[in-house]
Amino acid sequence: MGFLRLIIFGFIGLSIIYVLVSLYSRSVRLEKLEEKWAEEHPNGNESDREAWLREGMEDYQKSFRPKLILLVYVVPAVLVLLSIILIN
Repeated sequence: MGFLRLIIFGFIGLSIIYVLVSLYSRSVRLEKLEEKWAEEHPNGNESDREAWLREGMEDYQKSFRPKLILLVYVVPAVLVLLSIILIN
């Protein structure tokens, strides 16, 4: 019963951490894209900027970095499993 509780609360906790890390990573990427736009197009119009940012974020979603954030689930689960195996 304790193991089931650990799995449920662990999954909930890791899901919260995943969402927070994912949102942070997206905001950092968006900020970098905005800075790059400001450097390259100091007098660009707003509609072009929004389209460029949207395209940049779509490229980000297809990249490897968002997939790496899934390690938030894998690493703690492996460590807990390893510690359970080593303790028993």
